[in-house]
Amino acid sequence: MIFASLHVWPQAAQAQTIELRSSLCAASAPAGPPASDSTLAHLRFVCGTAVTGPDYHDRWVWLRLDRPSALRDLPTRWQLRIDQARFDRIAIVAVARDGRSQRIVRGPGDLAGHWSPGGLLRFAIDRPGADLAQLYIGFDRLDDLGLMRKVTAAAPAQAVRIDAGWLLLIGLFAGAILSAATYNLLIYTGQRYAFQRWYLIWAGVTLAYGLTWTNAAAFFLPGFVGPWAVRADFVLVGAMIFTGNNFLLAVLEDGMVPPWLQRVVRTIAVIGLLCGIVASADYLLPAAMTDHWMNYAIFASAISAVASVTFAIRRGSRTVYFYLGGWLPPSSVFLLRLARNLGLLGQNDIVDMATFASIAFESVVLSLAIADRFRLLRRERDLAEQAHNAIAIETETLRRAAHTDFLTGLQNRAAFQIALQALIEREDAQDFTLFLVDVDHLKAVNDRLGHDGGDALLAHVARRLVAAVGPAAHVARIGGDEFSILLPADKADADIAAAALDALQDEQTSHAGRGWPISLSIGSAQFRKDATDTATLYKNADLALYRAKRLGRRRRQAYDPSLRAQIDRKAAFVRDAYVGLERGEFAIHFQPIVDLADGRAIGHEALLRWHHPDLGLLTPAIFGDILTDGRIGLLVQERVLALALAELRGQANGAGSLSVNFTGAQLRGTRAAQRLLDRIAAAGIRPADLCIELTEGIVLERAGDDILSALHMLHCAGVRIALDDFGTGYASLIHLKQMPVDTLKIDRSFVLGLLEDGGQSEEIVRAIIGLGHGLRKTVVAEGIETPAQRQRLRELGCHFGQGYLFARPGPVRMDTGPAEPLEAERRTA
Repeated sequence: MIFASLHVWPQAAQAQTIELRSSLCAASAPAGPPASDSTLAHLRFVCGTAVTGPDYHDRWVWLRLDRPSALRDLPTRWQLRIDQARFDRIAIVAVARDGRSQRIVRGPGDLAGHWSPGGLLRFAIDRPGADLAQLYIGFDRLDDLGLMRKVTAAAPAQAVRIDAGWLLLIGLFAGAILSAATYNLLIYTGQRYAFQRWYLIWAGVTLAYGLTWTNAAAFFLPGFVGPWAVRADFVLVGAMIFTGNNFLLAVLEDGMVPPWLQRVVRTIAVIGLLCGIVASADYLLPAAMTDHWMNYAIFASAISAVASVTFAIRRGSRTVYFYLGGWLPPSSVFLLRLARNLGLLGQNDIVDMATFASIAFESVVLSLAIADRFRLLRRERDLAEQAHNAIAIETETLRRAAHTDFLTGLQNRAAFQIALQALIEREDAQDFTLFLVDVDHLKAVNDRLGHDGGDALLAHVARRLVAAVGPAAHVARIGGDEFSILLPADKADADIAAAALDALQDEQTSHAGRGWPISLSIGSAQFRKDATDTATLYKNADLALYRAKRLGRRRRQAYDPSLRAQIDRKAAFVRDAYVGLERGEFAIHFQPIVDLADGRAIGHEALLRWHHPDLGLLTPAIFGDILTDGRIGLLVQERVLALALAELRGQANGAGSLSVNFTGAQLRGTRAAQRLLDRIAAAGIRPADLCIELTEGIVLERAGDDILSALHMLHCAGVRIALDDFGTGYASLIHLKQMPVDTLKIDRSFVLGLLEDGGQSEEIVRAIIGLGHGLRKTVVAEGIETPAQRQRLRELGCHFGQGYLFARPGPVRMDTGPAEPLEAERRTA
């Protein structure tokens, strides 16, 4: 905001106003009381030449009307109207032709009632102009005579008309600024922007300046006129420069004004404010000098504003045109005021009135600029809000995608871990139960129904789990066939949910017209009762799940401390196993596979034994858990294979083939098969002398396809394949068709119940034997302990078997001749 000068000087009188300033002569007098009439008459007045500073700055300066006849047409009570200035006292002496005089003496605090709108002091002269012989105007310690630009005389009626015009202008001026400021106060979007704050401050300062300069403030503060008003005007003009420059930088869009120019504009703003404060302190520095400083600051502010506007226009600012439209009228008036101050134009009220009219216009236009700026900001805010909402939606979508299982719609492992951590870390953490659920034999479902059938099964299980445990539970799919349930409930509610989970077992599901029973292995652990941290709670639930699988799957197992003891025991066995391998503590024992007709041994099964230094001879029933350990289990199985190959290489008595139990880790792909064939070749034995025994569960592992590839490769090379514990797992006929199986081994549980369970086991055995013969497979019955079992198996068509009836496992293989029955058989005979 740029203003034309430090102080707005009154304009020349209108048609019936008499201009007296150019007709005044000046003289100085000593400080003290005002000079008497006789003293005034003898002062040496100088006309047409300004009185210099040293002649009156600490004295009285008296002005005398050179041609009193100019007042002859003025009636009684005409008004002497004088430009406001800074002084200690002012004296008016009107000398009549009859020698009598009217003397008025006032100080800065005695001017109430002697002010006029338009920034003037007024004094009523009792005598008509024609009666006056002389008129004197005196100032004690006047700031500077050169700053006084208006002294007029006006008839009372004319003075009223002039005052009415000013009052009308002041009303419009104040109304425009207050309306614009109120409008901007009402524009509120949740925060006050810097340009809005600077505008409101500028409007307040400008309104205060207009009311002070025009003496309208005297309506509220009657004594705030004359010297006090002039000093306040200087401070307010400096404040207008300061707030105007800051408003300019704030209202323009970002990047419109270079940083270096912004620093210049702010520096000039501060200088302008300081100049206004210094100029108001007329006792400290010469008034004419500080007035010049003030004008220089205004000029510098105008130049910096022009430079800023130029840059903003070149950089495509929209707001700058509003600013320019509001700034041009005051700038034009500033040039007129400058010309008047330089004497190029006469003194009149038109320029002064135009000043305040242009400022009022500027306030309205700048208010519109702010409104437009708010419109742009609102649009930018709306766009930013739309972008923010889009980002929030995208973020939420990505978060959901990152925490959601695409197949079932449940939350995934990451979401489960967050939920589990949150339940435990809550300040008011309550008891809850963690269930881990595995869908049994998913690979078999994929093989039988296809992968879309497996997916359908998983989706169905997900829905049934959610329905079983209710909306309060957190159900997630944390792996291929693994689910987790967090159930925030007490033990009674947990028991109800557990019963609902148990009810899902064997529930039929179908896909593409083919059915499959649901089989779930479930492990559970309770927060606080079983563990108080996430890692331990999950491990304990996993231990319970593992136990459920070991017990035959399709069941639920709650955690108890004995499971942890088993894990600790397994860990101890693992440590001992490494040492045992180095010491050669692992060995194989042999159990013959015999012809049930004559008891002749046709081969042997190699069974692992551990000569533990502390626990004695151990069977896999005791330490078998270590075989599932990825590292030590594979090392032990490799030792078994090495011992078996060594036994086959050293056989010279025709002891037949040797069956060795394999794990899935030993048969992962064709490379594993090739390594085994290389070892067979290196041992110098026939591939047909080795029989690989594996359970149905190995074929159903996730790597089942790789295992099948390995088995086919080995079978083509001559290695025999036996399916152990047949009938206890979930292998289907499709697996028998896919697997290169030579032998089916009936599980010992069916043989033991052959004569004891009302014929159920016998029917299963009969079916297996019939299936094996139909597929041209060799059938071997395991666990034969009595002659009656042997006889019944023969009657059912089973030709081969093994068990304690014939021999217990021992360190030496039997010859392939007839096997002697054990004592039990001899007694029966």
